[in-house]
Amino acid sequence: MMRRKDREKSREFGLAVIDSTAYGVLTVVGTDQEPYAIPLSIVRDGDNLYFHSARAGQKVDLFAPEPLVCIAFVGRVEVPDRYNQAQLDDLSAGPLSGSMLSRIFTTEFESAIVRGHVVRVVNVEEQIYALRLICEKYTPTKMSLFDAAIQSGLPHTAIYRVPIETITAKQKLVHAD
Repeated sequence: MMRRKDREKSREFGLAVIDSTAYGVLTVVGTDQEPYAIPLSIVRDGDNLYFHSARAGQKVDLFAPEPLVCIAFVGRVEVPDRYNQAQLDDLSAGPLSGSMLSRIFTTEFESAIVRGHVVRVVNVEEQIYALRLICEKYTPTKMSLFDAAIQSGLPHTAIYRVPIETITAKQKLVHAD
């Protein structure tokens, strides 16, 4: 449940954040009960997120039992510069309220957090479909080489899907007033 309801955004807003970000950070509890976080190139197709991996390694081992994961996406981030130096000098001459200081020392942002169980994709058609989506997002000008890349890389690539079970979205904007 989100504490700051004034910053809560719709599911559609969260999906747009996912679509606009370059990566998401997936977090899972490791076998040693320690958190494990991985930045990933992720693409969304409806209510599914897809990413790829090597076929061996710590990540693959952690995903084998199809654990619950949390993926954080951070979209536009900006430190607002609402006051010029003369205004800041004037403000520093008098008493400042906490709300005024919070508008000076802040960051605007948008984010989405997804929870779902990670599932290894075993169907070859879905694997190719997911890789096509990933390549269209990250390397759209190189799609003429996609079939060759599939031929070469698919035997060495694991594809994962995370069906979106929950999504929360948040945005903070600082108003000039």
